[in-house]
Amino acid sequence: MAEEEKLILGQPQELGEIIIAPEVIEVIIGIAAAKVEGVYAMRGTLASNVNQLLGKNTHGKGVYLTNDEDGLKVDLYTYLEYGTSVPKVAMAMQERVKQQVLFMTDVALQEVNIHVVGVVAEKMEQPTLQELFNDEEEENE
Repeated sequence: MAEEEKLILGQPQELGEIIIAPEVIEVIIGIAAAKVEGVYAMRGTLASNVNQLLGKNTHGKGVYLTNDEDGLKVDLYTYLEYGTSVPKVAMAMQERVKQQVLFMTDVALQEVNIHVVGVVAEKMEQPTLQELFNDEEEENE
């Protein structure tokens, strides 16, 4: 989760200052990372998984943002699809996340760390009972 401090963009303008909540950046990062080809899903907590089952999408899951003296750092925890190149997908995630955050908020990320926590195989399509028993009926005739 993000630290509770807000991010203030640039110097105060004559119209006022621009403040972005860390949760907004987490959502931007989560959406950008999930849209990279080869990413199966982002790792979430029990609460975010329950919310997803109830139909509420949690875009910030698997995203941990820290702000220290070196700058803004993000750790992403993700599951990848089986058969994809882990280094290529991880580098694509880093690049897309950095680009989207810079484009949407004008905030440069110091680090984007990718943690691959698992690889998920394709699910085989389950045959229906009709398909299973039609084959037996045809053999009996």
